[in-house]
Amino acid sequence: MFKKLRKLATTKLASKIIYWITSSYCATFRLSIINEESWRKYLDEGGRVLLCTWHQQFFSAIRYGKKYRKYHPTLMASKSLDGEIATGVGRQIGWYPVRGSSSRDGGFALKEMADRLKKYGLAILLLDGPRGPAGIVKPGVIKLAQAADAVIVPGYVQVEKAWYFNSWDKFMLPKPFSRVTINFCEMIKLPPIHTETDFENQRLMLEKLLRPYLKGYDNP
Repeated sequence: MFKKLRKLATTKLASKIIYWITSSYCATFRLSIINEESWRKYLDEGGRVLLCTWHQQFFSAIRYGKKYRKYHPTLMASKSLDGEIATGVGRQIGWYPVRGSSSRDGGFALKEMADRLKKYGLAILLLDGPRGPAGIVKPGVIKLAQAADAVIVPGYVQVEKAWYFNSWDKFMLPKPFSRVTINFCEMIKLPPIHTETDFENQRLMLEKLLRPYLKGYDNP
């Protein structure tokens, strides 16, 4: 029964309903945005921007993400049933979903994302999604930024009051009327990679930067 309901959630009508419910819920947040101006200016002047955050925290930005639709932004959604649902909701927001993950058609999806990022200038990637492990930056963000010659803009969410689900990512759902702050870090322009050590150092740099803002885990 539950599986049938999840399949029903992939229909176009269901996507509209899910987005309406989600957007209405997010509208209750007392939302603040920190440090958005610099990367928006860079994007408007022709630069390429890759936004990234933890899987745990993406819900808080769903409604606000509609403000970026004029840039024809791209996101990656897995080929799972949950990814199909996310794809439908993403289209309602105005984002273009590319289907794939590190475990299924990741190379093809990454190439399509790079092509769209070069053309339109904006994409988003969940650092540890869609399956985790939580708090571990997957290689895709480095590969995509290098392939598209894009700056990386890491982001994290701070919430006054929230529920945390018993899931692999300890998914965070802000409570209604809670204060929610979306923080954008400074733009990061990665240097060229010459060795595997260079690649790993860039991956660990992002991990070290954002890991302290991941809730529910022991951070170094």
